[in-house]
Amino acid sequence: MAMVRARASHPPGLYVLFFTEMWERYSFYSMMAILSLYMNEALHFDIAHVGRVFGAYTAGVYFLPLVGGLLADRVLGFNRAVIIGGVLMMLGHLVLGVEALPFFYSGLVLLACGSGLLKANVSTIVGNLYRDRPELRDQGFNIFYMGINLGAFISPLTVSWLRVHYGWSLAFMSAALAMLFSLITYVGFNRYVAAAAMKVEEGSAEARSISSDEARSRVITLLAVFAISTAFWLAFYQIFYTFTFWARDNTATTMPPERFQVFEPLGVILLSPVLVAAWVWLQKRNREPSTPVKMLLGVVLIAFAFSMLAYAAMIGGDTGRVSPWWLICANVVIAIGEICLSPMGLSLVNAIAPPRSRGLLMGGWFVSLSLGGWLAGYIGVYWDAMPHSRFFSMVVAILVAIAVPLSLMTPQIKRTIQRAAEEERAVAQ
Repeated sequence: MAMVRARASHPPGLYVLFFTEMWERYSFYSMMAILSLYMNEALHFDIAHVGRVFGAYTAGVYFLPLVGGLLADRVLGFNRAVIIGGVLMMLGHLVLGVEALPFFYSGLVLLACGSGLLKANVSTIVGNLYRDRPELRDQGFNIFYMGINLGAFISPLTVSWLRVHYGWSLAFMSAALAMLFSLITYVGFNRYVAAAAMKVEEGSAEARSISSDEARSRVITLLAVFAISTAFWLAFYQIFYTFTFWARDNTATTMPPERFQVFEPLGVILLSPVLVAAWVWLQKRNREPSTPVKMLLGVVLIAFAFSMLAYAAMIGGDTGRVSPWWLICANVVIAIGEICLSPMGLSLVNAIAPPRSRGLLMGGWFVSLSLGGWLAGYIGVYWDAMPHSRFFSMVVAILVAIAVPLSLMTPQIKRTIQRAAEEERAVAQ
């Protein structure tokens, strides 16, 4: 009965979007799991060129939601944007499965364009479902985020098995089936999300609820949030790049290197309820960290994970092989950091973005992932040019250099969140 009551407190559209995003993330992470290996082993790109392509692709996937959010806000509406994006992604996976260089680049372009239309707008719809119950928004995003990580957990296992037994083409094309499931879920149960997928019209009460000065203040605050996010993701995306080569070349294991990627999403799935329970326990004692503090904690945790790997490299991983537990434990620490940062960031953007620009600014959140992905590829080109211990230490230094100045903006972000909550309650009444 408790589970029934918990589900009843959230709109049914949340579960539609949960499975829509789960299959979309399955398709994305299955491709990401083998992308670096495919470029290195099948296309014979050197490590530096793998980094350039990986960085450019990841940047495109997460930059184009800025365009997709703007199109949804002003032209398409969120519903059509999500459907068109899903179709483009499905086609991209099919094209990528043709093992030839022109098809490889064409497939990446289709995937990036499709993700640009789908990714940010699904997240915006999640937030819009909670217009009449804003107090449940953070919980809703945590549930939604479980769908993301469920797809991310299953995909490396499946695609690794397909690659080993049937080759690259079938492994890539299997992701098209996942996108078909995603589209069937979204279109088949669209009645539960249609109202939340309507764009905010210029003259509506919601659009008029804040002044232009307040809108400007919120945008400036979100830019600081995006900078914190960028610092996190430039380290996070090493999971799909340098971590893969570390697993292959410097870990004492016979497990396929891409399979190590399951430990991070598994950590998110298993530890999210634990961390949420900890926040509730602290909240009852008026000691729960604020959203920006949680996000900074995420950066601290990922810096600690890279410090662990730097130490592992110094004691043998620079030139030889070390226990796989170093990489597994680092992934689990990164998972805790992701729980602190990512769902909180999604909820925060939806909560304080000016109503007429929610799609655009949710796209801005994904631009921070884009910049992080591009930087991940940019710094990853040094993987073979320096000892691994120095590479991991370099990432730690970058994280600290970005996070410390931004921590000074925490009071400003808190004040903006408080004003946004008060205005949202006033509109709801």
